[in-house]
Amino acid sequence: MPEVDIVLVEPLYEGNVGFAARVMKNFGFTHLVLINPCELGNEAKARASHARDVLESAEQINLDEVFERSVVTIATTGTLGKSVTNPMRMPFYSPAEIRDIISPIQGRVSILFGRENWGLNNDEISRADIICTIPTSEIYPIINISHAVGIICYELAHLPRGEYQLASRREMEYLFSHIGSFLDRISHPPEKRATTLLLVRRILGRTLLTAREASTLHGLLRRTEWHFDNPEGSDKSDQVPQKE
Repeated sequence: MPEVDIVLVEPLYEGNVGFAARVMKNFGFTHLVLINPCELGNEAKARASHARDVLESAEQINLDEVFERSVVTIATTGTLGKSVTNPMRMPFYSPAEIRDIISPIQGRVSILFGRENWGLNNDEISRADIICTIPTSEIYPIINISHAVGIICYELAHLPRGEYQLASRREMEYLFSHIGSFLDRISHPPEKRATTLLLVRRILGRTLLTAREASTLHGLLRRTEWHFDNPEGSDKSDQVPQKE
């Protein structure tokens, strides 16, 4: 089954960190990751109550390390995309849908929760594989970060056993890099490059590629590139390189 990390990005209030640890343990999650947190003292410990072990064992690393070691990263956001022409927060999934998406995974899944005052920034969201939003009422859409953690943990509790190993983060970043160089080869408009790569990341992020599938996509790109370089040899398929 997936190894789920609850990642709080620059939390501002220690009480919220303590409450997040408490609700995590309520639903069986124990791995808390803190990115540049506020100072944690007696209030955090008091709010954590019988989950002080979760709080005290919380890992403090930087966000780059989170992305590097995770097979899937999920950004939580309360601001929805209004149009498919603005892909930063599109498409988005509910917590219940996230459960179905990640349940077959073996490997580390990191779920990112943003700052209490303004959430995750666009750069952090753009690096994530999947966007998750909690449906709230328009009357009062702002939800406390510890409550958001509780809702996600509730939906993910008792995940079934995983079935397959996904491509690693390194393998996926290598594939994205290859796609980026391929866009240059086909003279993709420079002003559309960033958006195209973001859309590719979103598409492939939610398909949850295995290492074999990622390798197959590399092969298709390499075969196409070979034909670009050898326009007179398109009938000599046995000469096309199979791997780098």
